[in-house]
Amino acid sequence: MREFSSRSHVVFSEGDDPGVDVVAHARTMRASRQIRASARLRILGWIMALTTLAVVGSLLLARRLLMERLDSEVSDALAQEIEEMTQLAAGNDPATGRPFGNDVEAIFDTFLRRNVPEEGDAFFTFVDEAPFKRSPAPVALEELPQVRGRWAGLTAPDRGELGTEAGRVRWEAVPLQDDAGRTVGVFAVANFVEAERQEIVDAVNTALTVAAVILLLAALVGWIAAARILRPVRQVTDTARAIGETDLSGRIEVEGRDEVADLARTFNAMLDRLETAFATQRAFVDDAGHELRTPITIVRGHLELLDDDPDERRRTVDLVTDELDRMSRIVDDLLLLAKLERPDFLRVEPLDVEPFTHELFAKAQAFDQRDWRLAGYGDGRVVADGQRITQAVMNLARNAVEHAGHDAAITIGSQRRDGEVSFWVRDTGPGVAPDDQSAIFERFARRGDRRRSDGAGLGLAIVRAVAEAHGGRVDLDSRPGAGACFTVTIPSGTSPTTDTGDRQWHAS
Repeated sequence: MREFSSRSHVVFSEGDDPGVDVVAHARTMRASRQIRASARLRILGWIMALTTLAVVGSLLLARRLLMERLDSEVSDALAQEIEEMTQLAAGNDPATGRPFGNDVEAIFDTFLRRNVPEEGDAFFTFVDEAPFKRSPAPVALEELPQVRGRWAGLTAPDRGELGTEAGRVRWEAVPLQDDAGRTVGVFAVANFVEAERQEIVDAVNTALTVAAVILLLAALVGWIAAARILRPVRQVTDTARAIGETDLSGRIEVEGRDEVADLARTFNAMLDRLETAFATQRAFVDDAGHELRTPITIVRGHLELLDDDPDERRRTVDLVTDELDRMSRIVDDLLLLAKLERPDFLRVEPLDVEPFTHELFAKAQAFDQRDWRLAGYGDGRVVADGQRITQAVMNLARNAVEHAGHDAAITIGSQRRDGEVSFWVRDTGPGVAPDDQSAIFERFARRGDRRRSDGAGLGLAIVRAVAEAHGGRVDLDSRPGAGACFTVTIPSGTSPTTDTGDRQWHAS
């Protein structure tokens, strides 16, 4: 046989073949590591993908916006220089105070002297289709054939863009005409935007480099953080793998108050419930096996010793029948407790408390000739399963008959108060010892060493199960030598009404 400890160590007996299990165990551990790594990588992958997308997207968007802003500024700057030249040509010479007239050389000299080009700008002038003067420029555009031919003979304002050895250049040009409408001069302003564009590109590339370094550091920190975050999940896996049928003591260390900590706490609470349930199940199975083994042993022993004497045979049959009846009662009680979790365990309906209490009293008298008493009953209605409540009260009445003694008085009654209905069975017997009161409602429990009952100690467990199924409880009030009072209390489900008094009926 293979035995599994809480640490998942495998011990093989001589007849086992360890090869298959070792391989299976190795595969399980390898798959577990793959799952862990996969979850860790998925978390980190999603974080890095979203972060990278956000960073790269924002930088690309910033680059585009900066380029558009640069183009707009260049257009505004070119238009402004053209406007200033047009205003100067239409005005007076600042040196003489007289109009320039057709003296385009004076106009160009004055403009070039009084205006300093912005960064990247350059001024070019033509007089009678020949280059005149210009401001410093990276490239002498007036010497380029395609530019000179277009600017020199200009008759209307024009603009364009061209490629040079210094990069892209945007320009605007305007002709100056005499009174006859003949072009006597041309003024052109050009902006070498490549330098400013390159500044933007360099800035974006630098930002991308810094972002890449930051992303790498974030990936490292995220890898470590993901390991810490997933540690409780790994502990859940390891704990679940280490749990065996005989050891449910493993728990997860809980740190923090986040969702993962809630998962660990929930898993620990589940293990607590499972450990309690398994312990209860083992005790239940052991007790049930013991209780059923006794009558089986008795029946088998008497059947093996059965002889041909009619009287002996009759006594044996009576004894066997009695033991079989006790076994049947145990099985019925076990089946009833097993149905507790089924949705059809209760079939509730409105019950009139007063006639229902009288029915309980009448049924209880059938157990034995005792001093039966009916002490008070509640008025109104209760929403409950009459058959289950009857079963619980009858178990209490049988319990009183078996333990209270022949001279004891047994009282049955009911009461309604504060939205609850209570049914009680009280006896004047010896009571229940304090040490027994805490465990008397457990399955297969009996009062101390007293064995007056032929039952298996399931009656009070059934009473508690019925009460709790109704959302109620069962209480015990007892002192040694002063009798015992068992009370089943359930919610009424309807509005309470006034109880009757303490009227009593006696039955012999």
